Amino acid sequence: MIEESASQDPELLRRLLRAKDRMDAASHEEWPVRRLARVSGVSEAHFARSFKDAFGVPPHRYLLTRRIERATALLRDTDLPITEIAFQTGWESLGTFGRTFRDITGENPGVIRAREKAATREPDRVPVCVLSAAHRPNLTIAVSEKRRRTAGDKKPARRGSIRNR
Repeated sequence: MIEESASQDPELLRRLLRAKDRMDAASHEEWPVRRLARVSGVSEAHFARSFKDAFGVPPHRYLLTRRIERATALLRDTDLPITEIAFQTGWESLGTFGRTFRDITGENPGVIRAREKAATREPDRVPVCVLSAAHRPNLTIAVSEKRRRTAGDKKPARRGSIRNR
């Protein structure tokens, strides 16, 4: 998953992996670039650039991907209310969770849950890691950019924010 980059040394890659592992372990928590940079022992700007170079997506998009994966698994495997799933996966409001989930997956959480509950699965036939990879959202563009494209607004993304890189 780490893209080859001649400018990144192995020590920096280990530090970036440490931050990525922390996000994986606690994706429900807030992970601003400042906190991730502290975990990695580098400046905020250097962390943001290096993370995107190494993993192909900015830290915020990576975190959104992990949250959506976790929410999808909870929708599929539990009977928790959707509101509870939203809070457990790091969103502070049901509205933001639902909108972001729909923007990324193309479907509402309730639709995903209903389809998953209705489907007959044989999980023993397909390894869990393969299923997880197949259901991983592909966040190659920012969610806000996707919304603009869907709405027909072709305005370029703002350049000053880490979320739009």
